[in-house]
Amino acid sequence: MDLLDDPTPGRNVPEFSVSDLATRVKRLIEQELGYVRVKGEVGRVVLARSGHLYFDLKDDRSVLSCMTWKGQIAGLDVRPEEGMEIVAEGTMTASGFQSKFALNATRVHVAGEGALMAMLERRKKALAAEGLFDEGRKQRLPYLPEIIGVVTSPQGAVIRDILHRLRDRFPRKVLVWPVLVQGKGSAEQVARAVEGFNALTPGGALPRPDLLIVARGGGSIEDLWGFNEEVVARAAAASAIPLISAVGHETDTTLIDFVADRRAPTPTAAAEMAVPVRRDLMAWVSEQGARMTGAVGGRIDQRRQRLTDLARALPDRDRLFEVQRQRLDRAEADLPRALMAGIQARRLDLSSKGALRPSLLTAQLARASDRLTARAEALAPALTRRLSRLSDRLDAQGRLLETLSHRATLTRGYAIVRDEAGAVLTSAAAARAASALEIEFADDRITPGVAAAPAPKPAAKSAPRRKPKDTPPEQGTLL
Repeated sequence: MDLLDDPTPGRNVPEFSVSDLATRVKRLIEQELGYVRVKGEVGRVVLARSGHLYFDLKDDRSVLSCMTWKGQIAGLDVRPEEGMEIVAEGTMTASGFQSKFALNATRVHVAGEGALMAMLERRKKALAAEGLFDEGRKQRLPYLPEIIGVVTSPQGAVIRDILHRLRDRFPRKVLVWPVLVQGKGSAEQVARAVEGFNALTPGGALPRPDLLIVARGGGSIEDLWGFNEEVVARAAAASAIPLISAVGHETDTTLIDFVADRRAPTPTAAAEMAVPVRRDLMAWVSEQGARMTGAVGGRIDQRRQRLTDLARALPDRDRLFEVQRQRLDRAEADLPRALMAGIQARRLDLSSKGALRPSLLTAQLARASDRLTARAEALAPALTRRLSRLSDRLDAQGRLLETLSHRATLTRGYAIVRDEAGAVLTSAAAARAASALEIEFADDRITPGVAAAPAPKPAAKSAPRRKPKDTPPEQGTLL
């Protein structure tokens, strides 16, 4: 039976494969919806390892899957966070493999000021829980910084106001790090500027500042939102350089105000916090100098008056030495009599001992001679023993010298050959080259070719004669 003739209901509907149907649905969604704007609350947020961002948008009845590819994330105004109410813009697409549709979000911004404030409160609570707002971790500002670093836009009235106020109060060196103060990428630039100032070397070619000012003029919450980003707050909290936050007007509050070491209501007020007024400082120094001079003068006057008062209680100077002066006068008057009495006493003592006579001297010399003789007799045996030991040692040294002498070697049949200059020859070649030779034997010396003189009779052997100490013994060769 033909399909058109089949009476079964629905038999005339075209038949699709799963892939064909999924492709047709994908085409319909992308063609019909195209570019859309969707408002909702952010649910699950996942940053995949590949770098793509996946999140859900939901309301009280439905959930829409959204994704932002890795290359599109940098173009987002804000990064979606769970619980945030946003408006997402992009194109609708569908997956043919799982029959799911999703929104490819290329733009994301917060839906209204209320949502921004709610997100700000969540960030404040999280950072406060980490202790970044604690007063105990904040640094004191230097009283008079040498170099001030300013993070702000190089255009506009903010930097001019800061420089003008610094010039009026106390001129200082200023380093400006230009950044965007609103819009996309402003938060990252501010954070990098704070970190860059901290990375400088103190005293280097570009010295590290002693104080930082992060400044911006007033604006709406959207304009100031870059200073509410977590990256800015963490960079300010980690700064080793004391930091003043001067963002917006007095009524504006951002996250950097809570983590900064000091908050200024305006950029101009930040410059006033940074340095004192030079004229006031000079006046204060002059006043303190005058006070110090007055205090020192007053202290000296007090000490002078106290010394005068104590001097009144002391006795008169002449009376204080009167008794000692009288004793000295009496001693001076008694001195001649005391000297004469001493001389007379010593004269009498000498007279009582008798006059010096030759007999007395002779007796003393006899006694001294007896003592010397007794001393010599006591030392004679020791001297004799000492001389005997020295004589024995001298004989032993003489015998050793005779044994070691070259003459003992000559008695064993050896001879010493010398040339005409008396130099000892130790080789046949040297002997042939000499014009005259002298040969020394144990008993005599001869010169070949010259008649030898009769040998002297041997003398009686006696002890070797000692030579003077300054003349070394003659020492020949053993060859």
